[in-house]
Amino acid sequence: MESQRNFFLIGLIMVSIFAWLQWTDDKTPINNQTIFATNDNTATRADLDIPENDISPAIQPVSPANLIDIKTDTFHIKINPQGGDIVYAALKQHKKEIDKQDPFVMLNQSKEHVYIAQSGLIGEHGIDKQRGRAQYTSDRQQYILDKNQDTLKVTLYTKINQVNYQKIYTFTRNHHDIHVAFLIQNNSLQTLNLQMYGQLKETIKATNDSMMMPTYTGAAYSTAEQRFKKYSFEDMQDENLHEQTQGGWVALLQHYFVSAWVPDHNSQNKFYSMVKNNTIAHIGFRSPPIQVAPKSTEVIDSILYIGPKNQADLEELSESLNLVVDYGFLWWLAIPIHALLTFFQSITVNWGLAIILITLTVRMLLFPLTKAQYVSMAKMRNLQPQMQKLKERFGEDRQKMGQAMMELYRKEKVNPMGGCLPMLLQMPIFIALYWVLLESVELRHTPFVFWIKDLSVQDPYYVLPLLMGLSAWVMQKLQPAAASLDPMQQKVMQYMPVMFTIFFLWFPSGLVLYWLIGNIVAIGQQLFIYRSLEKKGLK
Repeated sequence: MESQRNFFLIGLIMVSIFAWLQWTDDKTPINNQTIFATNDNTATRADLDIPENDISPAIQPVSPANLIDIKTDTFHIKINPQGGDIVYAALKQHKKEIDKQDPFVMLNQSKEHVYIAQSGLIGEHGIDKQRGRAQYTSDRQQYILDKNQDTLKVTLYTKINQVNYQKIYTFTRNHHDIHVAFLIQNNSLQTLNLQMYGQLKETIKATNDSMMMPTYTGAAYSTAEQRFKKYSFEDMQDENLHEQTQGGWVALLQHYFVSAWVPDHNSQNKFYSMVKNNTIAHIGFRSPPIQVAPKSTEVIDSILYIGPKNQADLEELSESLNLVVDYGFLWWLAIPIHALLTFFQSITVNWGLAIILITLTVRMLLFPLTKAQYVSMAKMRNLQPQMQKLKERFGEDRQKMGQAMMELYRKEKVNPMGGCLPMLLQMPIFIALYWVLLESVELRHTPFVFWIKDLSVQDPYYVLPLLMGLSAWVMQKLQPAAASLDPMQQKVMQYMPVMFTIFFLWFPSGLVLYWLIGNIVAIGQQLFIYRSLEKKGLK
């Protein structure tokens, strides 16, 4: 197989992957007007045992003056005293736009869009069931994590009859996970039957991903049997989620960020989902029921994560939560590649340089395969005169022609697949590296040099794509002309660098940098291999 064909096939495979991913997204359009037009999958209180008013149609924004305001080094959070829900969460360490001070807002509640984290107590004596959402009070209207504090506790209070309830949020410095606990002090003579629930709810809206950035927006969950399972908004519309498992988690995903409830990993938890009013998606958990005896106190708790898809942090909360960084079917290969990329960044303190180093490393590790590929192609090319004689000798007799060719391969010790197999072995590594660069939140708003201020978006001046196209053209010129290609195929191959350049114009800069460095290394390897082949008498 000719090297030009390999180059074309690599590009065709990559383009096909992107096109297929985009096609699957287009098959499931997400917009408020169409996707849920035929089936309202709203659950009833009997189905899910969640607060009655939470399945009511109305969603009213809360007056900002009534919200409890919390500021830490990582969060700016607002809590609604009715229900004690987080109705606003901004990530102070992540900006909405590069070179601007506004933080990235994950959770928010307005007339146009709802994305909040709710939790409460349900069950036979649940305060979020009998009386709608519980109405809490707090000691202060504003809480701030001081510089000399490592943790900040925000306690909400309510009392019903002779029972005192506390909803306690605990924030930790430099953490995006929040400990959410309910303390129940039963001063009555009645045994209480209670159950904690936590859920995420979001308005379903159209996604903005493209063929170059085929990212997933939707829900996911994990059980003891299935470590990571996507559950899209369309899946919710088709059927409510009903899972029971030990431990696990439920989450809402978007590119680079995730919100997740992680209940007690030793408990048997129930996961559920629903779609309300054809526009609001819910996914949540219910912990096992507990009994609070008279004159006793019990605590029930869970973890809420709101933040970036940082694999190390997520894995500390749950051994499978890091899988929300979606590397697809090559996750087993992408995870060590990401670890190596992170290691290089710790040395260079520059993610662009880390991309260059990991590209060099991958290319050098694959050099034996690359060399074997070129050697095999050179041997096949040198056999062309003999192959032509066989064609003239046997004409249309394909059986004898095939036997003669196999005999020639054995005699010359040539593997006809030797030029193709190395390329096929390299493809999983290239694809895995692509997904690592696409999914790594570390590249978001991360500069490289000069005009490249964000490796996660396209080059504003298209310098890297043009350089990549130039390197592809040089690679093509270094390759021998493929005699087996007809004039039309040769014309297509001549325009491949132009096609690739256009295709890469909208790629994130980090991905284009990876491809450009790969081409430059490949050019150097080609020249080295060609010289070694010439010394052996191979063209």
